Amino acid sequence: MKIFKSGSRPTKKASSDWFTGDVWQDPIVEAPEPARIRALSVSFEPGARTAWHTHPLGQTLYVIAGNGLIGLRNEVPKNIKAGDTVWIPPGEEHWHGASANNSMTHIAIQEALNGRVAEWLEQVSDHDYNSIKEQ
Repeated sequence: MKIFKSGSRPTKKASSDWFTGDVWQDPIVEAPEPARIRALSVSFEPGARTAWHTHPLGQTLYVIAGNGLIGLRNEVPKNIKAGDTVWIPPGEEHWHGASANNSMTHIAIQEALNGRVAEWLEQVSDHDYNSIKEQ
């Protein structure tokens, strides 16, 4: 067993290679093999978002604060808010982030396959991000 004391691991700013805007990541778990689970808390400033990406074994998002968006290829982005859980199947191209006017924090849970948890694609265009229709 290993206990990670609160505050013992630093918050990291997410890479601009895979994110637009200010995004902060706090590790929760990266279990050693043979386990494959990976989880982190991700906080998005208003307007911040991931790039398009997929996960080899899928991903679960649990929104813990704020209001956000999740987008799929060729679909209008959907609103997500605190308390919502989202399952993204393996290989589905998607993005997620904060709404234009509110921050959003979610727990992202995924499994590694051959050491990889995501395949990163291109940045989400402002056109795709702004195509939200308020629900």
